[in-house]
Formats: sequence, C-alpha cells, structure tokens
Amino acid sequence: MPIYTSSSESDNEPSRPPRTTPRPRPPRLLGSQRPIHDILGGGKVADVLLWKNITVSASLLIGMTVIWFLFEVVEYNFVTLLCHISITSMLALFIWSKGAEFFNWKPPQIPEVILRESTFREVASTLRVRFNKILSKLLDVACGKDPGLFILVIAILYIFSVIGTYFSFLNLLYLGFICILTVPFLYDRYDEHVDYIADREFRRMKKMFRRFNSQFLNKIPRGPVKEN
Repeated sequence: MPIYTSSSESDNEPSRPPRTTPRPRPPRLLGSQRPIHDILGGGKVADVLLWKNITVSASLLIGMTVIWFLFEVVEYNFVTLLCHISITSMLALFIWSKGAEFFNWKPPQIPEVILRESTFREVASTLRVRFNKILSKLLDVACGKDPGLFILVIAILYIFSVIGTYFSFLNLLYLGFICILTVPFLYDRYDEHVDYIADREFRRMKKMFRRFNSQFLNKIPRGPVKEN
C-alpha cells in the first residue's frame, strides 16, 4: 500500500540543497598566497595600479591618453610640443603676474622645490628592486627550472615580437601602460576565475611538453658524460 504525505507536512519540511563538495582553489597565478596589493609593494604604487586612489589613477590614464593622442594622432613632434607648452606656460604666468599689479590680484606663487630628491630616490629604488626580481626570474626560467613557464615566456615574447611589427613604439608603450592599469585591477576582482583558467592551461602545456620531450627530445643522441 503506497504511503502518501499530506501537503501540510511537505510544506513545513524545509528543502535541503544537494550536498556538493567545494571545488579546491587552484594555485595562484603569481605563485604566492599574499594578496596582489602586497605583491605589488603595498604602497602608493599598488594603490594606483589597483585604482584604490581613483584620482591619481584616472589622472595618469587621461594624461597618457592625451600624450598618445598628440604624438600619434595629431603627429606632434616632441620638441615642437615641448616648446609650445613652455610658451603657453610662460605667457600665462606673464599675464597673471602683470594683471596682479594692475587689478590687485594674488600673484602666482611658484614653489622653490617642485620635485624632491627623495621622490627620485624612491622611484629609482623601486624600479631597481623590480628590475632585479624580473631579471632573476627570467634567468631561472631560461635555465630550465620550470619547463612550463619557459614555454609560456617564449610564447609571450614571440607574441610581443609579432605585435611590435604592426605597432609603433609609442602605440606599444601606450598599450603596455593600459595593461598595467587594467590587468592588476581585473585580476584583483576576478582572481579565482583567472587562477582556474591559468591552472588548466598550465596543466595542458605541461602535458604537451612531456609528450614533446618523450617523443623528440629524449630521442636525440647524447655523448658520454665525462666525470671530473
């Protein structure tokens, strides 16, 4: 005899979702469990790259876009543009200072020190540390310590070489600047999805490299190794 449950009992019983085991998080793309803000240095530069300081980030983006437009679209010469900016600035200061004498305006206040020496030292120190880290990482990759990363770097450099044949240096510089201001920000927001896709592609590339190694590289005859 079949057993039927009443509608009141079925309504009172809460629906339980099916138990699903959470998918393990793939290893991070940058190889560190620290947040990307700490990886970028955790200072003002990281705030600008991750758009935590929106005013400075937007100003840099607008300024670089204006420079790219003037040089690439309008085809301004650098010396001509520099002279025109200097002439405009000097005329504005001249009119402002002379008008202040006749109309009792507040005269322009020019600071004695515009760029401090500590700013140059901080920027130079940051660039030196970043350059040494990138250079040491490239040397490790070139020595074959990570075959998958070695193939990835070769592929990226080849892609850049192809892009460089179709873009001028200024366009390539502007494209790199846009990537610097967008890629860390997007990775900070969608890091789980990016890590999952990157881990899947890395596994696929390592599998292809193992297949290529077993079918071709291991069949290359090698001479006897001399013992010291």
